[in-house]
Amino acid sequence: MSALFARIDHHEALGRLADRRLLRELAYVEGSWTAGNGGNGFAVSDPATGTPVAWVAALDEGQTDGAIAAAHKALAAWRGRLPQERAAILRRWFELMIEAREDLALIMTLEQGKPLAEARGEIDYAASFVEWYAEEARRVNAESVTSHLADAEMVVRREALGVVGVVTPWNFPCAMLTRKAAAALAAGCTVVAHPSSQTPLSALALAELGERAGLPAGVFNILTGKAATIVGRLCADPRVRAMSFTGSTEIGRLIAAQCAPTMKRLVMELGGHAPFIVFADTPLDKAVDLAMAAKFATSGQDCLAANRIYVEWPIYEDFCAAFAERIARLRVGNGLEDGMEIGPLMHDGAVEKSLEHIADAQARGARLLAGGGRHAAGQLFVQPTLLADVPDDALIMREETFGPVAAVTPFDAEDDVVARANDTEYGLVAYLATENGARQRRLSRVLEYGMVAVNRVKITGAPVPFGGVKQSGLGREGARQGLEAFTELKYVCLEAG
Repeated sequence: MSALFARIDHHEALGRLADRRLLRELAYVEGSWTAGNGGNGFAVSDPATGTPVAWVAALDEGQTDGAIAAAHKALAAWRGRLPQERAAILRRWFELMIEAREDLALIMTLEQGKPLAEARGEIDYAASFVEWYAEEARRVNAESVTSHLADAEMVVRREALGVVGVVTPWNFPCAMLTRKAAAALAAGCTVVAHPSSQTPLSALALAELGERAGLPAGVFNILTGKAATIVGRLCADPRVRAMSFTGSTEIGRLIAAQCAPTMKRLVMELGGHAPFIVFADTPLDKAVDLAMAAKFATSGQDCLAANRIYVEWPIYEDFCAAFAERIARLRVGNGLEDGMEIGPLMHDGAVEKSLEHIADAQARGARLLAGGGRHAAGQLFVQPTLLADVPDDALIMREETFGPVAAVTPFDAEDDVVARANDTEYGLVAYLATENGARQRRLSRVLEYGMVAVNRVKITGAPVPFGGVKQSGLGREGARQGLEAFTELKYVCLEAG
């Protein structure tokens, strides 16, 4: 532990770590654990209690430039390795993540607040991307082209794009990093990653495991510190050939603008504003189960969270009553305690936004059926809330809430609800509940979203091309497409005979 960390109280839960080396406070650059110049750093605290967990190094612009240089220097050797060699290292990284699952989950809960059960699920999810891309690394292959010239043979092949800049959010601190970095590494790229300053410890733990797995110095770098200091350098440096970002649409636009002068490849998962459409032919219990899962995972702090719930009139009142009863039973508290379902929000701004959306909806005539205010569990806790009869002009129907607040409104006709669901600049995911097969196919075509979930909520995974349309992003992550994003096509025309 650093001298700086010794000055703050240790979080008592750190004693539960089986491998204390996974709790890292220094940035990871060119295979070395690196302090901020002049001892610069910042505290990471448990959002459930406010208790400090660690003091983490804050790198400056010069150190960021040094990390980019290290990744650029390491590129040729990593790109030149046989695909099976890269695959073996990624496979070992996956195995180490699974072995360290409990410690990684504990670290995540301490810095992010999500219940331990959800944190364990995220570790499994994060590891699945490393496993998937370990296998895909072997299949970055050449593609034959039927020649249109009698004396030529033609080949199109994929080559590693170069150094990839990665910027990850606080709500999924492990999965968002591995979904991006594992794809880039499998393609033969090197990575310079900046995790959210609110949740850097998960990324640093993954760097420790990556080092143990055999990732060479400079291939995978974790830069901790202020986003304004680090991300701007990544965007401006021509040696960084791609930027992969998950976060708000507003910040995504700024990053895109900063990357324009160097013509970087952009892969972006941006804001969501998911509709959940429930038709009257859906069994009530099933509809409520789906709504609970779609709304309250990660305490509502999820770009996939259902933000607008439309319910057909014949079952509307029964749905609201059953939904309110289930919401009232949710267990709220410190994610380290057994059985918790709703943890704290990440910061004061998230709490204030949830409360603002609740007040605004009520002022516009919405009924409050559950919750409605702060929770006694702590400063960053909000009561799981249900608002009914929410008008379309309410803030919560126009903005992403990112909190445990559900907004429900009725609808009469299919065409009307589709128009309302599509009336947004976002287009990440839409949820649909109906037993009518023709309607399932019809609406899955006309809903303007990159992903549509029909009669289920869990749809993501390593084999899935994850991403949105409109202002919800550029490109896809996961699947074959996620690896291709970090490659460049090269056409070679050879004289034949």
